[in-house]
Amino acid sequence: MKYGNVVPGHFYKKINRFIAEVYINGVKEQVHIKNTGRLKELFQEDAEVLLEQSDNPNRKTRYSLISVAKNDSWVNIDSQAPNSVAFEALKEGKISEFGKVSKLKREVTYGASRFDVYFEKEGKKGFIEVKGVTLEDNGVAMFPDAPTTRGTKHILELAKAVQEGYHCTILFVVQLKGCRAFIPNREMDSSFADVLLQASRQGVQILAYDVLSKKMN
Repeated sequence: MKYGNVVPGHFYKKINRFIAEVYINGVKEQVHIKNTGRLKELFQEDAEVLLEQSDNPNRKTRYSLISVAKNDSWVNIDSQAPNSVAFEALKEGKISEFGKVSKLKREVTYGASRFDVYFEKEGKKGFIEVKGVTLEDNGVAMFPDAPTTRGTKHILELAKAVQEGYHCTILFVVQLKGCRAFIPNREMDSSFADVLLQASRQGVQILAYDVLSKKMN
């Protein structure tokens, strides 16, 4: 995934879920946040950030915040990036658990949910739900960074689909380098962690890959 006109800046403060104030070339600008999560561990005053400048004159904000520096590395916070990266990797057969698939489709409705990817391969049909991960602690990636009833609902729907014969996967895409493992963030959302474990036992495949396409434990 590639960005267009990227410029550096320094984070000042978060205004709401969608807007932050950032200094760009010494000028304070209101910018769009491409992630509605809390990101408290990243949004520290004066943190280095990267922004994509828009060429749309009708936008309310000129810039979108896409990455934040942490421990001399960059964390991509663009919530749309994991879906795009996962779809491209699946299309090119780069995820070993799937290999080359015969059919791929994005944003497919099943039951009361809409899953990120539908696929077919050798007579097998299935759904993949992609979750972007930006939270890290001592080399361990964690999800979620805020309670997520929507995420829990997705897991329950995937477990139901498995019972109806579909192959279902939750793919956690870790949006930073240097993590050695992934765990559900039980402290933040114990219900999500419990349901994830239950779904795994019911046959839902749980995968975690980092931005280098390296599988994690």
